[in-house]
Amino acid sequence: MTHDAPKHYKGFETLALHAGTPPDPVTGSRSTPIHLSTAFVFRDAAHAANLFALKEFGFVYSRLTNPTIGALEERIAALEGGIGATCTASGHAAQLLVLSALMQPGDHLVASSRLYGGTVNQLKNVFPRTFGWQSTLVDPDNTDNFKRAITDKTKAIFVEGMANPSGVVVDLESVAKIANDAGIPFIVDNTLATPVLCKPFQYGAHIVTHSTTKFLSAHGHAMGGTVVDGGVFDWAAHKAKYPALNTPDPSYNGIVFSEAFGKMALYVHNHAIGLRDLGMNQQPMNAFLTLQGIETLALRIPRHCENALAVAKHLEAHPKVLWVNYAGLPSSKYYPLAQKYQGGHGGGVFTFGVKGGSAAGEKLVSSMKLFSHVANIGDTRSLIIHPASTTHSQLDDAQKTALGIGPEVVRLSIGIESVADIIADLDQGLAQI
Repeated sequence: MTHDAPKHYKGFETLALHAGTPPDPVTGSRSTPIHLSTAFVFRDAAHAANLFALKEFGFVYSRLTNPTIGALEERIAALEGGIGATCTASGHAAQLLVLSALMQPGDHLVASSRLYGGTVNQLKNVFPRTFGWQSTLVDPDNTDNFKRAITDKTKAIFVEGMANPSGVVVDLESVAKIANDAGIPFIVDNTLATPVLCKPFQYGAHIVTHSTTKFLSAHGHAMGGTVVDGGVFDWAAHKAKYPALNTPDPSYNGIVFSEAFGKMALYVHNHAIGLRDLGMNQQPMNAFLTLQGIETLALRIPRHCENALAVAKHLEAHPKVLWVNYAGLPSSKYYPLAQKYQGGHGGGVFTFGVKGGSAAGEKLVSSMKLFSHVANIGDTRSLIIHPASTTHSQLDDAQKTALGIGPEVVRLSIGIESVADIIADLDQGLAQI
């Protein structure tokens, strides 16, 4: 019996279980094997030569390709609706991977200012110092800001579709139009929304990234990232702008990726050049664990959203809470965008302001009993942190303000526990400040 579910069935839940993982053809194992092998045997000399010349796809060395990681890549690409994915060691590695294919020293990126603090540091400090890539961060609430920031050196626009930790929802279609008019790719980090709530390719994105560490893996045990190529950007139409994809590559006998692979040029380049030379490959065990996490993604995300909405409503009415920023609340300025792009849902992560500023925020996170005080989100368990003193502490006060991370801000990642227990823990913590 053949296992053809991914070819004949399109349901999200079905793909989350079956895409990329048919029964093992040798042993019949129904669970995907963990291929803990650094290298793979070639059939003969011709097979080896074809693989190294990119004339044939297959498994060579686990820094480039691995069967377990390949299964995860196929599954994520199917769920996002892309032509292919490339998995990396982390979400930050995914961002480095995709930009390494697009940018040269002196090139420029326009990005939303509402990003994870580590990404802001990556864009504003590490990338300029290490690679000469410059970035302009703009307020995404006015999408014209993206257009005004584009220069003749701009090679991409990057946003978090739903931002961590501020919960800002970006008007994807508007930004996609700006990117298309400028002839540059639009990259959307879809970590917080996941493809359960939003599929950015449907709204004009060209590339999607994830930190798979978060909701896709979900259990706090597997680091990872991914770059998904939508296969819709015409690299050959912009030859001078993207030389890595449009000029002969000396390490592959002068191959031109856009000519040899067409719409798959970026996807192939990410493996053949990016993983090979930058070495940020994911590990097979982490890929296996993430595959297991994705199997329940369609079941978990609605529960995360349901619990988060109930908690947000409770905090809105709490006397020790200044404000709640949750896109799933009708009172949120981002609710219309959440309706358009995320089915009205606000996801499982949001921030709120606690009366008493930094001292109160730090006291709260130290007083929780059910919530775990950790630097992570997207876990099955409820998590809490005070961003200004931890995840965003490397930023100056002006940058924190621009990101909406003041001293009073507390970030919650709402898990799938009983919502009554989640609320009770927050109440007992707030009672101590």
